[in-house]
Amino acid sequence: MKGLIFDLDGVIADTAHLHYKAWSKVGKRWGFHLSADQNEQLKGVSRADAMQKIAHWAGKNIPPKQLDYYAHEKNIYYLDYCEILGPKDILPGILNLIQLSQRAGLKLAVGSASKNAKLILEKLGIINLFQTVVDGNMVENSKPHPEVFLKAAESIKINPEHCVVFEDSQAGIQAALNAKMYAIGVGASELFNCHSQIQTFEQFNLLELLNQLNN
Repeated sequence: MKGLIFDLDGVIADTAHLHYKAWSKVGKRWGFHLSADQNEQLKGVSRADAMQKIAHWAGKNIPPKQLDYYAHEKNIYYLDYCEILGPKDILPGILNLIQLSQRAGLKLAVGSASKNAKLILEKLGIINLFQTVVDGNMVENSKPHPEVFLKAAESIKINPEHCVVFEDSQAGIQAALNAKMYAIGVGASELFNCHSQIQTFEQFNLLELLNQLNN
């Protein structure tokens, strides 16, 4: 193991509920209630793909240009909610893991579907802790396609098989597996096919994983 790649929303920061609020606000425009279970299916998915899913669930046949407008509207809502973000929103255990990883000589990257990833990391005050940030502006294919993680690995000059990915979405786990990386699920929701899963980073033992993967 030589590199760690982190998803952003729900892994590094507590932003998933802000996405939910923003998507729900768009759904209400159509008289549609977005359930928590449906929102789980939007995690790790590009904004455009998420918009298509919501339109399908709502039974709406909306032209692509209008869907783009609603996706843009959702982003405006989301960025408005993000105005209050700061270091307090970094999830427990992340900063400690980053410090330990740096001492161990590991390369660190963010691989996120969000086109706002760099802005969010700046608000959190931690963007300089990562060697690279690959976001939705830099890829053509959304998760579960492995492009975002492969680009992150290439940027930090680590072979994919030597990278560990932390993800809170099923699409993200599949993207990591498709990239031939070691996938660790994060959060209380059950994630299938990951190599292991933790509820929080406070439960995570970096030394144990290093020994497991390097021996």
